[in-house]
Amino acid sequence: MLISVIIPTYNRCKILKECLMSLERQNLPKKDFEVIVIDDGSRDQTKKLVQGYKGNLELFYYRKKNEGQGIARNYGLKKAKGKIIVFIGDDIICLPDFLTEHLRLHLWHGGEEEAVLGYTTWHPKLTITPFMRWLTNGSSILGMFGGHQFAYEKLLGKDFADFNFFYTSNISIKKSLLEKYPFDSAFSGYGWEDIELGYRLHKRVGLKLYYNKYAIAYHDHAMTEDSLNQRMRQIGFSAKIIDKKYPELKKVPKGMKKTIFMIISGSVCIMCLRFIRNITQGKICSLYYYALSKKYFLEGLNIK
Repeated sequence: MLISVIIPTYNRCKILKECLMSLERQNLPKKDFEVIVIDDGSRDQTKKLVQGYKGNLELFYYRKKNEGQGIARNYGLKKAKGKIIVFIGDDIICLPDFLTEHLRLHLWHGGEEEAVLGYTTWHPKLTITPFMRWLTNGSSILGMFGGHQFAYEKLLGKDFADFNFFYTSNISIKKSLLEKYPFDSAFSGYGWEDIELGYRLHKRVGLKLYYNKYAIAYHDHAMTEDSLNQRMRQIGFSAKIIDKKYPELKKVPKGMKKTIFMIISGSVCIMCLRFIRNITQGKICSLYYYALSKKYFLEGLNIK
């Protein structure tokens, strides 16, 4: 078996079906890959969907209690037979040559420490809002700061990415390496469990992350401003874990940086930025969303 595709899922059976169907359409021979769905304690019809799936995939289903994406991926790794592990999300729709493109670069770069990052963008069927556009632009403010979902614009013209781009919605890595360095179980929720692993691999084995813009996947998940609160609180909480392990990364703001975050995320500043966003009908909104994200991030730092 060449590839094991591992998909952690939680209460998303409808979109998971679309994800599986996109893997059904892969031009890589079915004998060369398997699909492993790790149900992280779903309360919907996920089990019924996967066990009753009528497609032609080598499909395996495992259910466990809800413990978070990183732990679910580790569970899937133990079940995997492929030499290469491909991680995607349950809301990822893969183009037909997705797995072929991941495999192509692994055949060129066979070292255990060599991994492949693919390109993920919003699904064409979605209406891209200013908020969604900000989420996937890490350079929207002064060409340096922006949303936290993706920052592919920073990889234009590049063949390599650093550990900050260890996006587990579209990445592949040798199984033998992951068996030595699995996801850290300290991250029980959303937020930076992937970046932590990327940095750990960078430090321990000199991770080489090749960027293949042709390994394309669509993110079929419309997101709204309402999702920012919980997400950034969890990222703030996770930042404390990373800061204890790797203080050199400075993921927890201190001194002047913390002061700046507190100022821009204050209620008066956010109210003014929201007003500007509203009167410009969303044309000037990046700083508002950035300030709001820092407000929730700082709140997450205070979660015990």
